[in-house]
Amino acid sequence: MELKHLKTFKVITDVGGFTKAADMLGYAQSSVTAHIQTLEDEIGSPIFDRIGKKVVITDAGKKLLPYAIQMLDLYDRARHIAKEEENPAGTIKIGAPESLTVYRLPPIISAYKKLYPNVQIIIKTFECWRLKELLRSGEIDIALLLQPEHEDSDLQLTKLIDEPMNVIAPIEHPLAKKHDEPISIPFDETFIYTEKGCDYRATFENHLLKHGYVPDTTLEFWSIEAIKQCVMCGLGISYLPSIAVQTELGEGKIASLDWKIDGENVSTLLAIHKNKWLSPALDAFIEMCTQYSVTWQNEIDNV
Repeated sequence: MELKHLKTFKVITDVGGFTKAADMLGYAQSSVTAHIQTLEDEIGSPIFDRIGKKVVITDAGKKLLPYAIQMLDLYDRARHIAKEEENPAGTIKIGAPESLTVYRLPPIISAYKKLYPNVQIIIKTFECWRLKELLRSGEIDIALLLQPEHEDSDLQLTKLIDEPMNVIAPIEHPLAKKHDEPISIPFDETFIYTEKGCDYRATFENHLLKHGYVPDTTLEFWSIEAIKQCVMCGLGISYLPSIAVQTELGEGKIASLDWKIDGENVSTLLAIHKNKWLSPALDAFIEMCTQYSVTWQNEIDNV
């Protein structure tokens, strides 16, 4: 397989079409088509379905994609290995959920870019379960996850810090002045959740269920910022990381309910694939995350 054919395949999956890929790569569209036909002949199966103007990756294409990413990554490493040893360069693809992207990553990225200006950083924001899939496929190099600590068969997970959580409510909510457990909540109370698949949402739901409470009314949002706005507008109660709500709590825009939530602690975890080669640039980023975790712990201890 030729690397240029694999690169064409990867770009098509990124941009979603042959025409866009041809424009990005500077090829004629006929050349892009020829690259893909050659790959399909080599593996003996179509890697894209052409449905009208839409291009959809096939099962064979999905299986080929992680190998293509790895081969292109190895080629890029080989080209830059001597320079990277002297001065880290290249690209790091980082994944994180919204709360960590907004409240944990920015100071790390800022400090890292000052030390290593030749490293390009790409950030992808998804739910934690999706980030783990991207690590396995090689589409990202490293991820920060927000979930209970656990072992994984093909990922190396390192706990950076336990993240405090808050049950939050509108500032004028009747429960804001009480210390009632969930069992005493009126059954018409509205709960505002993150999307299904979020680990700490499951922890909160299980806690309510343990106390015999199943909400009649719920709202669901992907965005933590949207959830905070809904709580501030008086729409209901939610459960979010403290880092995401500390400003609003300090400004008196929302209230924190004094509930002890049963379940595993939520942690910020550093995740890489167990077979991932750590370039000097990636190794330096991991070291910086570890250093910042000490600062985060000191901030939590001083609250």
